[in-house]
Amino acid sequence: MSALPLSTLLLNLHNAAAAAGRPDPALLAVSKTQPAEAVAALAAQGQRAFGENYVQEAVAKIDALAALGLEWHLIGHLQSNKAELAAQHFDWVQSVDRPKLVAALAAHRPAALAPLNVLIQVNIDDEDSKHGCAPEDVPALAAAIDAAPRLQLRGLMAIPAPWPEAERRQQAFARMRALLDTLAAAHPQVDTLSMGMSSDYPEAIAQGATLVRIGTALFGARPRPA
Repeated sequence: MSALPLSTLLLNLHNAAAAAGRPDPALLAVSKTQPAEAVAALAAQGQRAFGENYVQEAVAKIDALAALGLEWHLIGHLQSNKAELAAQHFDWVQSVDRPKLVAALAAHRPAALAPLNVLIQVNIDDEDSKHGCAPEDVPALAAAIDAAPRLQLRGLMAIPAPWPEAERRQQAFARMRALLDTLAAAHPQVDTLSMGMSSDYPEAIAQGATLVRIGTALFGARPRPA
């Protein structure tokens, strides 16, 4: 997939939302493996929010680009021994899936920073290869996050299975939307449903995604390892 200009991608997101009768989603530019220079170039076009998978790779970029005032999201699996770094550097962590992470992030979020925005990652298709909690574990995890004064519960994130059948993909996204609605009934501050990537964002938007995570469509396909 070739990279699209930011303006073209934003128009595509708008058109997908309009076709589904949904509000435009926020765009998270997935910048993992991209150099700081590529992030800065996209920021110069107006993109403010960037997603990273690996804490140490991200911290180097966050520090290098601190003067730009960007918003940084951790979207990859978070190991407990990296929770301190994540709490100190990111604005959002989208991949919280177990109580141990809640305690670690809350303990290490600096008092000088705003509370850390947190999404619960849900393994909506129960895939052995994916991280994320089971849907039935969301209420207890949400209660733990909500009780932590240095954390702010914002919603849910998922990476559904890449089913070849569009109907199965849509069903997974719809289950996530229903799960978010249930969560918001208990926690009124919840406002974010992070789902949809370069290959499936129209379906995710149609089912109510409020934030889509786009990498390939913005930066182009990553080189294959030799």
